[in-house]
Amino acid sequence: MAEEPGTPKKGISGYGKGSVDTVLSVDDVARDAEKLSANKPPKQQLTELTKGEAFLSIDGLVAGYGKMEIIHNFDLRVGAGQSLCLIGPNGAGKSTILHSIYGFTNITGGVISVNGNDITRLSPNDKLKNAGIAYILQDNSVFPDMTVEENLLMGGFLKDSTDEAHAAAERVFEKYSRLKDRRDQRAGVLSGGERRLLEISRALIMEPDVLLVDEPSIGLEPRFIDMVFEILDDLQNHEGKTIIMVEQNAKKGLEFADIGYVLVSGELAMAGTGDELLEDPEIGRLFLGG
Repeated sequence: MAEEPGTPKKGISGYGKGSVDTVLSVDDVARDAEKLSANKPPKQQLTELTKGEAFLSIDGLVAGYGKMEIIHNFDLRVGAGQSLCLIGPNGAGKSTILHSIYGFTNITGGVISVNGNDITRLSPNDKLKNAGIAYILQDNSVFPDMTVEENLLMGGFLKDSTDEAHAAAERVFEKYSRLKDRRDQRAGVLSGGERRLLEISRALIMEPDVLLVDEPSIGLEPRFIDMVFEILDDLQNHEGKTIIMVEQNAKKGLEFADIGYVLVSGELAMAGTGDELLEDPEIGRLFLGG
């Protein structure tokens, strides 16, 4: 099959498009990205991007795994019903931010708040059930030998009763006929796009206010990538979900998001609207392939 125009040739490892002379290596991107962090955006700028009041906020986060500190004095603001996309070089700590919000990291400093309530030390189960935060994993997390309906019901394991979980699953089926038509089929027979839809839908069973979405496009064909972003757009703009995502396809992520943050070495280097970062020539050179 012929390669798409502008696709980097095999053997080239890095970011961007163009000839061998213009392609940046991963090390080049990491080194040049460090220069972006010379003027860390102030909290006031982050608040202004919410166009009102922050629904989820992070102040001075210090976090990592075990004794390894990955995130250093990190701040974040996102308003209710907004979307925020984290971009940056490999190893910048993007997924660690999502892990920290959900309770998967060792937090040694800072505060994470939702709707004015400190949720920093809550367990992942408490964050899902009581703080309205759901995490959609980066990797394929469906149970292939279980039916589509059984996979959905797994998302309601914290519901007070099985009847509540079944009722929530029926609401999902009414919304997504693609899943309803396959409710009794093994999840292992679903296409890549359908599996991602099932993962997103399973997170909706607990009716969260905030969706943490880790690499929604990873491993998907282009037609399924568009479908997944259409689903996320609907959840944000018609159901009022607040979305914080990490996306390897920085252009796609910034086109989708209201707000974009650039992370470098575990710190916030730049912040702006998605459109502003898309138009920034340095962001384009480092992360957008142009």
